[in-house]
Amino acid sequence: MAQTLTRRAFLKAAGTGAAGMALLGSGALAGCDLTERVRNDRRGGGAGQNVVLVIIDSLRKDHVGAYGNDWIKTPTLDALARESLRFTRAYPESAPTICARRAIHTGKRTWPFTGWDPPEGETVFLQGWQPIPNGQTTLAEMMRAAGYGTYFVTDNLQQYKPSYNFHRGYDAYEFFRGQTTDKYRPLWTCPPADLQRTLISDAASSTGGLPYFRQYFANVAGRQTEEDWFAPQVFNRASEVLEVAKEGGPFFLTVDAYDPHAPWDPPEEYVNLYSDGYDGPEPFAPVYGSSDYLTEEQLKRMNALYSAETTMMDRWLGRFLEKMEELNLFENTLLLLLSDHGILLGDHGLVGKPHSQLYPGIVDVPFLIRHPEGKGAGATSDHYASTHDVVPTILGYLGVDPPEQVEGQDLSVFLEGGEPEARDHFTLGYHDHVWTRDDRYVMFGKNDGTEAKLFDIQEDPGFENDLAGQRPDIARRMFEEYVLGDAGGPLPQY
Repeated sequence: MAQTLTRRAFLKAAGTGAAGMALLGSGALAGCDLTERVRNDRRGGGAGQNVVLVIIDSLRKDHVGAYGNDWIKTPTLDALARESLRFTRAYPESAPTICARRAIHTGKRTWPFTGWDPPEGETVFLQGWQPIPNGQTTLAEMMRAAGYGTYFVTDNLQQYKPSYNFHRGYDAYEFFRGQTTDKYRPLWTCPPADLQRTLISDAASSTGGLPYFRQYFANVAGRQTEEDWFAPQVFNRASEVLEVAKEGGPFFLTVDAYDPHAPWDPPEEYVNLYSDGYDGPEPFAPVYGSSDYLTEEQLKRMNALYSAETTMMDRWLGRFLEKMEELNLFENTLLLLLSDHGILLGDHGLVGKPHSQLYPGIVDVPFLIRHPEGKGAGATSDHYASTHDVVPTILGYLGVDPPEQVEGQDLSVFLEGGEPEARDHFTLGYHDHVWTRDDRYVMFGKNDGTEAKLFDIQEDPGFENDLAGQRPDIARRMFEEYVLGDAGGPLPQY
């Protein structure tokens, strides 16, 4: 059995000992309303295995030390990975934010986006971006039916839109308002100084443009200490939920942190870890597409800001895991952590999440499963793991039969020495584009089979040489056999 995490080990790994406490701050969020609801809505006492699901938005796999990065500080994720089964080939079954989470919360594939019907008033028009259908059962509903107290803490603004159903089945939940373009504070409260120090694109009406930043800076104008940033708020509140939920158990807690999603404006102490001497407008968020609008220095600064935001998120995740250890919850809690997608930061001359450019920076994600008895700790798997595997993995571990809608695989069998059915390839969708891979090739392009790019990842792991023009037969075969085969026929065209 692997050595279990200890509070001292986490303090040391995450740099939150005596020297690190000043950076973290010493205050605590009260959370009275949520914790009172948790206390009132518990399922009751009794022994049982708890489940904690942590979702991190926009976290690139290659920016985590446990996945090979040697310059970005992610000590908490690295310590957790040493205690977990780590999947090296994990991908969302669809992207971006809402599409990936529909799969996480239902165990059912969102792609190939049949029946896409954007709700009235929606401003994001990406295929599959819509509420969880009323006819689909959520993981929280499944867990509640199994006798679990169900709790949810997030700052992801996309999930608290009316009727999106991501809160359905949770006994108590809290949405922290104010991320990105959440219409939370009036625009006139935006401090002009924040806009003056920001690199704002004249051409961008969405991410990276003036309306985007004006709303965001209005929303966060009241921040005073580090604990007022979003990741600290989410993980602090989740820690408070643990203290109360533990009294009633068993419980299922979902913690969904939007950071390191843009804007990337963490406290300067984090930025100084990765950037020194920069004197220019701050590229806090990318304009999706070519990176040509950025100077070399600005692109380097953008990478530093993203890295800094990642490190801040990691540190406050560490505080949450410290609370789990303090409450002895590692001994009887299954913990899963994954991301929904990544983001491009100059890779291949691109920034942001352009749906037509499905390079590893967007589609490769971290995925960790920690067993309370240490089973699988430190092991890796190259199985194609995905977002729609979360539901069957949790239910399989608990011995709960999944509803008929569930299409993913139970990855918990790896922890007992078994293996799920082999996947010889994987396919995902992002708006009107598709991506697929096997052990030799990656292909992505439009969902009608055109504009394909093909890469031999054995010979060209950096995705530098597009072979689609030289080997159209392989690109066509992967589209017909993998993409159309997994979709069950032609893809919907909108």
